[in-house]
Amino acid sequence: MNLPNKITIFRVILIPFFLIFLYLPQIPGNKWIALGIFVVASLSDMVDGKLARKYNWVTDFGKFMDPLADKLLVCSAMIALIELDRIPAWIVIVIIAREFIISGFRLVAADNGIVIAAGWWGKVKTAVTMVMLCVVIPDLAAVFPGAAGVIHIVEQILIYTSLILTVVSLIDYLIKNKGVIKTYK
Repeated sequence: MNLPNKITIFRVILIPFFLIFLYLPQIPGNKWIALGIFVVASLSDMVDGKLARKYNWVTDFGKFMDPLADKLLVCSAMIALIELDRIPAWIVIVIIAREFIISGFRLVAADNGIVIAAGWWGKVKTAVTMVMLCVVIPDLAAVFPGAAGVIHIVEQILIYTSLILTVVSLIDYLIKNKGVIKTYK
């Protein structure tokens, strides 16, 4: 259990705390605390990956748990934001479906000894989705009611950009890795 793996476990442990603060308006500044936890958890993903690669601390546990921890964090945030009426459910379904499709595809590839690295479109999608969530989580329109219209437009642009990049990155991923299905036994 090396440091990157401990950081990954820490990220998973942060998820319930993120949700508790997001859902409890009785706590002053709850959404800002939730945002802080989300940002720390998101940044921990970069830290554990860099440490694992730099010091050759890559483990099978990390290869499995790191992407799972990321998906748990992002999916938890999006599903919670549906309930809080901040993101439409159908958009979250498309985004989560992409994650399942890619994960399944990677399992097929791994079963055939093929390792598929994340592509450029997937990395851009992830970055935009994280920024979108950081803008949507604190409900800035409630904090700055005078700018609610502009904030709503920015949120919608980020949400739909995330959606478009989700679809584009899925198509790109499937096209670039179509040979994986042919090798499936």
